[in-house]
Amino acid sequence: MAAGLILTMRFVDVREAEISATLQAVTCECGARRWFDWMLWQESHPEVVPSDSYSPFMRALHLRIDPEFDRSLRLEYLTRSAAKIRVEEITWAGVVKDGIPSLDNPAMIAGAQAEYLRTDDLVFGISINGDVRVYPLRIMGWHEMFNDVIGGVPVALAYCTLCGSGILFETRVKGRGRPLIFGSSGFLYRSNKLMFDRATQSLWNQFTGQPMSGKLADSDILLVQRPVVIARWDDWLAANPKTQVLALETGYRRDYGSGVVYQDYFASDALMFPALADEGQQRQKDYVFGIRRFAGRAGLAADRLCQKALINDAVADFPVVLIGDPDGRTVRAYNRSSLKFSGNPGALVSDDGAAWTMGEEALTSADGRSLARVAGQVSYLFAWERLRGRCGHSVRFKSGPACHPCRLGFIAGGAWLMDRPVKEPAHEPQYLRSPLPRYYLGRKPWACDWLHGRWLPARHHPVGG
Repeated sequence: MAAGLILTMRFVDVREAEISATLQAVTCECGARRWFDWMLWQESHPEVVPSDSYSPFMRALHLRIDPEFDRSLRLEYLTRSAAKIRVEEITWAGVVKDGIPSLDNPAMIAGAQAEYLRTDDLVFGISINGDVRVYPLRIMGWHEMFNDVIGGVPVALAYCTLCGSGILFETRVKGRGRPLIFGSSGFLYRSNKLMFDRATQSLWNQFTGQPMSGKLADSDILLVQRPVVIARWDDWLAANPKTQVLALETGYRRDYGSGVVYQDYFASDALMFPALADEGQQRQKDYVFGIRRFAGRAGLAADRLCQKALINDAVADFPVVLIGDPDGRTVRAYNRSSLKFSGNPGALVSDDGAAWTMGEEALTSADGRSLARVAGQVSYLFAWERLRGRCGHSVRFKSGPACHPCRLGFIAGGAWLMDRPVKEPAHEPQYLRSPLPRYYLGRKPWACDWLHGRWLPARHHPVGG
């Protein structure tokens, strides 16, 4: 009963107080008042199981928003035994399927021709088999997904702006003749994108690369993760002068200006959609660098801070060296074998006296040795904790006061910490005063304004396509 009432609360324009009072009577919970609060309550109470009527109700309601949701919301996929996530926590993101369009095999230009980029623009930097590419965040924030072939390897970058995480996956899967092609489903789970594959319409966890519901949910597919780094454009170009860059002409009309997309959301400490977060020591939107490849405990303890841009560490006894850039949100991880490193990114020295050069695919020494890159991901803290749990290893980035330069540092417990400037908005955005305006069925529809990270009536929605 509770799950149905919580879902109803989001989609009606009257009787919110009455529905909340009923929920309080049913659950004996007195603190929650609005849909956002009740979603957090629901996430924290996995023992509360929806009735069998919830899935048909949830499906019927969302099909009124977009009939194209049909194949991803088949009733046989929404049972507790079939889905790998709690169906009652699947949240509509405010857009239709493919309302945030993916870029499929987009046009690229030479780095020297990318005059639209500012030196301090952040980019996703990728290198596979010598094929070096850049996909600027100011463009990817509007699309959140690309499907491409880099260095002969079919890949997809899934960028969840809400959880601050861009993850590169191989899309060739054993047993399937063709690579998977992904898009944005229009749904979220704990404020994280649920992507879908166009072959089966299954819903996938963007954070883990696993199918969560649909035809592929009972498979053991786990997409292979590839290294990707977030770097300043000038730094990337200096290190990779032959890089290719995503062309500004994408085929869509968007304002791809610097600092435009999601400007309010990125500047705020608030979430746009509900997700629990432990803010006992850090803020929910502090940045974390995590490695999911190996089992182990996340290094999240914070005892002291000192300047450090290079860390020799291990993840479940697998030795890694983490190398960061003090001027940006940049971390690269490498397999360090039995070696320990010192120095800085431009002058690396191992404990056997050898000098090493940092590359996008490996560390290389003057005597011909090579140490491979290890895939990792930057994300907000809340996403790592709620979607990965406390397994895996993480490097912590800590938010700092406004106008302070970014810096990297080491904190006890194997975590890596970076202060980031926080620009507070001049006025409190609408989504902070009211965490999520409701979508009025049959009345005035609302849609996400991805331009500013807020909500607008659909007739004013700046995004099309």
